[in-house]
Amino acid sequence: MALSSDAIIKTEIIDTIKLKDPKIKIRIFTQSSMEDQNPFAEGGLTFGYNGVLYGSCDACWYIDEQWKDGFNSTEINKKPIIALEGTDALNRKSSGNAQYQRFHHALGAVKNGIVGVYYLKKGIDKIQADLFGMAYYASVVEKGKYLIVDDLSIVKELLDLYGTKKFDQYIADYQKQMFKIFNTKFQRQYNGDWNKFAEERSTIIKNSYVIKHAGRMKRNFIEGSQRAGHIAVGEMFLTKYYFYNKKFYYLFPKMTHEDLEALDYSKKTDKEWFLLRNEPNVEIKTVDDIVGLRPEVKKQLYNIKDEPLKGEVYRVYKVCLSVIIPGLKNGSLTLKGTTMENER
Repeated sequence: MALSSDAIIKTEIIDTIKLKDPKIKIRIFTQSSMEDQNPFAEGGLTFGYNGVLYGSCDACWYIDEQWKDGFNSTEINKKPIIALEGTDALNRKSSGNAQYQRFHHALGAVKNGIVGVYYLKKGIDKIQADLFGMAYYASVVEKGKYLIVDDLSIVKELLDLYGTKKFDQYIADYQKQMFKIFNTKFQRQYNGDWNKFAEERSTIIKNSYVIKHAGRMKRNFIEGSQRAGHIAVGEMFLTKYYFYNKKFYYLFPKMTHEDLEALDYSKKTDKEWFLLRNEPNVEIKTVDDIVGLRPEVKKQLYNIKDEPLKGEVYRVYKVCLSVIIPGLKNGSLTLKGTTMENER
């Protein structure tokens, strides 16, 4: 029987990272367990901040010093140094935005001022350059630093340097490499132009805010097989951190206020949906929030809101977008409950 991605990563961590400093300890659950779902302050591997829990990690290295958890201000005598989330996705046909899906797992640690590592084991596919950019810009905004790696020896070297001046310098130098990888692709694909990026990535850029639109519907988030929650969260963090100095409105034109209320009720314990609804500086908007939209366009979106985006439904959706996107760009349409009126 083939090992799961989780088992492969945890085995590799234990086999590869042998520490020189006995003061540094590791927390890792090698057997199938739900313990990693508990907050770090309660013996688990999940980090949260300001009442919001992010995804669980695979391992965390810590020392016996006082630390205050940013999730609920619990104080414990275990100070995390590096929290790592790993995946074997590059060997499992994960070449596109599916790689973003686990980005938030180590992000909780980064928000707490800890070094967060997203480890993608080398495989058939390459790491998306966008991931390096997301982690780089998250490190600009948040208290901690975020690293994207494909080699555990980088983590081992960092741990060996902990407590020395070289620790911070190593991270700074590595993040320069991350930015170079991101920027090389950004220059090649978009000619270094954020407006071109926006056109190709369903995004509208304004002075103080950005809007990203996606054809999600309620069913996408209810049926687990569609994994829309994971993908939507990954795209949300990409947009949030690329435009970290702007307000971010996540627009789902095929959804309604009623759909959001239904999901808020049915997905109360769903981590991805909770993140989408509670991430600072991010707001979900629906067709009901588009002020100035002609009634017939709104009616068309209502008629197709529960239908998959293909065939005639896709055609109708694109026609509706041909009205909505120019309107939001030129200010003839706005979003309810926003400051967009000031940028008409």
